[in-house]
Amino acid sequence: MTEDEFQELKAEIAAWVEGPGEEFARRIEATGSVPPDLFETLRERGYLSLAAPERLGGRGVPFAKYLELLELFSRSHGSVRMLVHVINGTWRAMEPYATPDQLERIVKPSVAGDVLVAFTLTEATAGTGADIRTTVRREGDTYYMTGEKHLITFGVTCDYWLITARLEGTHGNEGTVEFLMPNSGLPGVEVIDDSDTMGIRGTDHAILRFENAPVPASARLGEEGQGLEVALGGFLLPSRISVAMSCVGLAERAQQLAVEYALKRETFGKTLAERPVIQQYLAENYADIAAARALVLEAARAYEEGRPDAGALSSASKMVAVDMIGRVTDKALQVHGGQGYWHRNPIERVYRDARAPRFEEGTNEIQKTVVARHVLTEAVAEAARATAGTGAPEKSEEQA
Repeated sequence: MTEDEFQELKAEIAAWVEGPGEEFARRIEATGSVPPDLFETLRERGYLSLAAPERLGGRGVPFAKYLELLELFSRSHGSVRMLVHVINGTWRAMEPYATPDQLERIVKPSVAGDVLVAFTLTEATAGTGADIRTTVRREGDTYYMTGEKHLITFGVTCDYWLITARLEGTHGNEGTVEFLMPNSGLPGVEVIDDSDTMGIRGTDHAILRFENAPVPASARLGEEGQGLEVALGGFLLPSRISVAMSCVGLAERAQQLAVEYALKRETFGKTLAERPVIQQYLAENYADIAAARALVLEAARAYEEGRPDAGALSSASKMVAVDMIGRVTDKALQVHGGQGYWHRNPIERVYRDARAPRFEEGTNEIQKTVVARHVLTEAVAEAARATAGTGAPEKSEEQA
């Protein structure tokens, strides 16, 4: 895709978000569900296959460029952003490990928007992935799964769960297994609709319970022991950067609404925009958004280049962007005063939707753990390199 073609696509998406996208947002908020024609519209316009390479039937938009498009979608309703974000990301986890059969039956159709795959890692009693408790035991060509998954986006309506479990008796990263498990009424599987959320209304979420549920060995993705490698490296790392950019896009929408309201709302003969305190809010929001956006794009470049700090930057970008969107949306709501509290005003929905990224792809507490581990590991490695390079420290002139 040439730069001119990319700019045309970017302008097309911006126009769609501001026009039809806003109409879909109103419909979703009114009904509490995503209308089927939204999914069809996104699929037909090619918005669900932006990031995947052409060999999979995608449009091949490079990751950092794709984030600029996701930034635009994130200014729309949370369910619009969620559809674009998830479907443009799950192929990254699946493709490197898929068999030729899985590639043709699941991966390529998912890129086309014909098959929906739900990322399925989170558990109510586990926090980081390495401590997952959903287990499988193998008997011949069948694994039997027991456990529970929570907060699974699209877990009700999806065709497959991209699901992580562990072999019975294993711990930590050892023995984790990934499956492309069909959501097709398997015995021992209970799907509970848990979609009544604060924000991102309309997107379905599931609680999944498994009791000796049979999973064919042919559904395994990769080898035994690679489960977290698939889930964390293949999906979570770039997805954290994507969530961070989603924060940027939604914060930009909050700022836009705040500016528009400040320019038209008058008190005591002056617009809010003329009030120094409101100007300070808007200036702080501008700086907050710009700083977070720059870090997100740096994390994207690190991921594209395969740099060793990509994981830390991925978590750092989400950590910073999540804190940023909390501050920005709070100030944007404050600019609206009491008007912003009412459901009829878009800032109310933006404020609710802004809370979801705080737990998407791991809380900030987890991101800080990832970043701290990188910082400390690098410090130890640097000290070791210094010692190896110089030997015993020389005496100073004073010591001599």
